Amino acid sequence: MKLALGPVLYYWPRETMMAFYESMANSAVDIVYLGETVCSRRHELRLPDWLSLAAMLADAGKEVVLSTQALLESGSDLTNLRKLTSNGRFAIEANDIGAVHCLDGKLPFVAGPHLNLYNEDSVALMAQLGARRWVMPLEMGRAALATMQQSRPGGLETEVFAYGRMPLAFSARCFTARHRNLGKDDCQFSCMAHPDGLELRTRDADTFLILNGTQIQSHLVYNLLGEMAAMEAMGVDVLRISPQARHTGDVIALFDRARSGALDTAQAQAGLAPLMPAGACDGYWHGKPGMAFDKRVAA
Repeated sequence: MKLALGPVLYYWPRETMMAFYESMANSAVDIVYLGETVCSRRHELRLPDWLSLAAMLADAGKEVVLSTQALLESGSDLTNLRKLTSNGRFAIEANDIGAVHCLDGKLPFVAGPHLNLYNEDSVALMAQLGARRWVMPLEMGRAALATMQQSRPGGLETEVFAYGRMPLAFSARCFTARHRNLGKDDCQFSCMAHPDGLELRTRDADTFLILNGTQIQSHLVYNLLGEMAAMEAMGVDVLRISPQARHTGDVIALFDRARSGALDTAQAQAGLAPLMPAGACDGYWHGKPGMAFDKRVAA
């Protein structure tokens, strides 16, 4: 199986982003997704910057995919989408159906996790429109994926979000700005103060979700490292690791050692635990509430 690095979901300073991707050039990931998927107001990197990073990573031997925004809200968003899908060189991860239509056969694309492909017909349609890989929706479980794999179109790869805080929902409202009593158009780029998102707690002070601008994430970290053998057996081609502010390189190294057999599941899970920004969950994979975690897998 290949390892993929998903797009950075947070708003980091330009220098941080550049240094991060320079370090990823020497990592064990096979595929790197680049681009802003959450909010068009995040301007630290522009399209020429993303294309420059893409060229650098491609020269380092990585497969590079440019990810589109999941929720488009304005004419300028659409203009940026058209520029991205017309880059002429790098494949696209389409995170809404508008991106699929913009591509119109121009470039191969990845059907992203936000297209909500929950049945065989929808996956087959994406393959007909030019998809070469699809990403399983985060809420889909092992049993449903196994069924989908049995009728997967020939030549279409399957990718699973295997590590990271799950992007659960998007809104036109900026939750991080609202937390500071700011309007979305005057957000003062509040997201940058929270490199791993802003914790949302219940009235009982229990950690619940993560606010990331217009995106809501799980507070717990989705962790399918213990399911690598099962996923390989059912024909999963790619495992996605979502970047975090610290230790992403170490997380990648552990997944790499686990896939090569250099570490068994227990050793890999033990090494992963101190690297996570919060506790683990894998409930969706097992058909349970998302916050659940099968400790037997971790043992």
